[in-house]
Amino acid sequence: MFRNTTHSGKGNARPSLARKAQRRLSEYMWNILLVLAGGAVGSLARYGLAALTRQIWPVAEWPVGTFIANVTGGVAMGVLMGLLLGPLKGVVDTERLRLLLGVGLLGGYTTFSSFSLETVFMLERRHYLMAMAYAVTSVVLAVGGVALGLWLVRRVVPA
Repeated sequence: MFRNTTHSGKGNARPSLARKAQRRLSEYMWNILLVLAGGAVGSLARYGLAALTRQIWPVAEWPVGTFIANVTGGVAMGVLMGLLLGPLKGVVDTERLRLLLGVGLLGGYTTFSSFSLETVFMLERRHYLMAMAYAVTSVVLAVGGVALGLWLVRRVVPA
């Protein structure tokens, strides 16, 4: 369908349109696979954390597993971004690592949608103070976790 053509006079082969499209598709598919693989691992880790916290606190009103996932995921995201934007920049393929670990793994591990649903359930049960405390502390600690992770990497790992 597409022919590979050469640049006349120079002898340098120019990639055909089909080859360029194939390369872009291949890169796109690799990106999808990285997000998929990371998401699978992150989701399994989240599931394991939820199962563990239910065994430790079987009747907890506070969604401990979701809370822990969001806070630790925030710290992990801060560490990851600190490394990718700092000492790893230019050393490794930071975009692929961001897709695998940031978008995939931590995207599957952290649970904003679960957090939102659990907050609404607390409100429906008229646990207003608990819902407010849960929402505020989750957001503050998750954002604080990202800041802490970035700070740790910037202080500990040489640029």
